[in-house]
Amino acid sequence: MADLLIKNAYHIATMDSNRTEISGGWIAITNGFISGIGGASNQAASTQTADTQAANVPETNTAPEATTTLDATDCLLTPGLINTHHHLYQNLTRSYAPALGGGLFEWLRTLYPLWSRLDEESAYISAWVGLLELAMSGCTTSTDHLYIHPAGGGDVLGAEITAAQELGIRFHPTRGSMSLSQKDGGLPPDSVVESEDKILEESERAVRTYHDPSPSSMLRIALAPCSPFSVTNDLMVATAEMAERLDVRLHTHIAETLDEDDYCLEAHGMRPLELFESVGWAGDRAWIAHCVHPSPAEVKQLGEWQTGVAHCPSSNMALASGLAPVREMREAGVPVGLGCDGSSSADSGSLWTEARLAYLQGRLRAGLAETLMTAREVLEIATRGGAACLGRLGEIGELSVGAAADITAWKLSGVQFAGALSDPVEAWLRCGPLQAHHTVIAGKPLVRSGEPQVSGIEEKLHQHRKSATRIQSA
Repeated sequence: MADLLIKNAYHIATMDSNRTEISGGWIAITNGFISGIGGASNQAASTQTADTQAANVPETNTAPEATTTLDATDCLLTPGLINTHHHLYQNLTRSYAPALGGGLFEWLRTLYPLWSRLDEESAYISAWVGLLELAMSGCTTSTDHLYIHPAGGGDVLGAEITAAQELGIRFHPTRGSMSLSQKDGGLPPDSVVESEDKILEESERAVRTYHDPSPSSMLRIALAPCSPFSVTNDLMVATAEMAERLDVRLHTHIAETLDEDDYCLEAHGMRPLELFESVGWAGDRAWIAHCVHPSPAEVKQLGEWQTGVAHCPSSNMALASGLAPVREMREAGVPVGLGCDGSSSADSGSLWTEARLAYLQGRLRAGLAETLMTAREVLEIATRGGAACLGRLGEIGELSVGAAADITAWKLSGVQFAGALSDPVEAWLRCGPLQAHHTVIAGKPLVRSGEPQVSGIEEKLHQHRKSATRIQSA
C-alpha cells in the first residue's frame, strides 16, 4: 500500500530523461519517493515527439491502494519547481520605492543600511513567509543566498534553516559573505561586511552543522561569497578550496550588469568571468546567478566548465540589467535553472511568475528569425535545469519511480483557462496568473486544494510586518 496517491490527473508532464507525458493518470508515493506512475491507458501520450517512450509507466494500469489520496481532477502534474537563486530576507524591504531610482549599484547602496538591521528574529520570519510563498507558487526546493551577517545579529543562517524545517520544504541555503567594504574599494558599507577569517570559520561551521549529503536530503549547504565588488580574490580562492575539501557546492553573482563589467576591468584588469576562472571557480561545482552579459566565447566556456546559471528574469528587468542569453547558454550545454532573486527586486516570490517571464523574455530576445522559446523548454529549465544546477539531477526535478516525491498539481480550469484546449503544458504557462493547487514535498502536501497546510499564518504575517517596519524605519 502506498502512503499517498495523487489520482485523476488530466495530464502528467514527467520531465524524466525521455520527457514522457501521460494523458490522464496517477502517481503513487511511498516513504517520500515516487513508487509508481500510471496512465488512463497503457500507452503514454506524448505531445513532444513520436518516439517518446513511457519508460516509467508500469505495465498495469491499476493504481495501488493508498493511506491518503489527493484528487487532481482537471490538473496538470509536473515536478515541483526548483528555485536556484533567492534572498529571502529581502521580503522585509519588498518593493521599497526609494531604491528603484537607478540600476543595481544604486539600488544596493540604498538598501545596505536597512539590511544591516537583520537579526535572527527577522531572518526567521522572512524565511518562513518567503518559503511558504514559494510553495504556493509550486516550488518544492529552494536555495537562498544569505550574504548579510550583521555584527550582533546572531545566527541568521540557522534561523532561516529552522523556518524551512518547520514548513517541510527542501532547502539549499548558502553561507554567503561580503568582506570588501567601501573603504577598501568595494560597494558595501562597513556595517554589512565581515573579516575573512570569520567568514571562513563560519562557512566551515555551517557545513559541518547542517549539510546533509544523502540522496534524500532535505538540507544542503553551499558556500557563496557575494560578488566581485563585495569580496576579495583571496576569499574566493580560499572558499573554492574549502568547498573542494568539504565536497559542497559554490554559488555567487557574476556578469549581472555592465557596471560590473566596468568594475572588474578597472579593479582587476579582466572581465567578470575571467576573474571567476582566475580564482579557481570554473567547473561543475559552481552555479552562478544572473549571467546576463557573457560574451559568446564565455557562453561556450560555461558549457565546457558545466557551470550552472540561475536565470532571474524579473529582477533582471526591474533593475534594467538586460536580457540573459538563455537559449545560447542551453545550446552550449550550460545547465540553466530558474531563480526568483530577492523580493526587493523581483517584488514577488512566485516561481511560476518567473517561469512565465522566462518564456516571454526568451521569445522576445530571439525575435522571429530564431526558434522561439516554448513552454516545455521553460518547464525543463524550472525543474531538470534547477536540479542540474544543484547537482541533484535524477533525485529531484522529474517524476520517475525512485525520484523524490516533489510534485505540483496545477488546476487548468476556470475563467482564465476557458478555450485553452490544445496543449495542457502551453496552457499552464500562458494562462494565469496561476498558483499551485497541490504542492507535495517528500510525499507530504504543504499546499492542498490551494490552501497552505500550516497554522498561524496571520500571526506570522503580523510578526513579519513588525520586523519589516523596524528594518525600514529611519
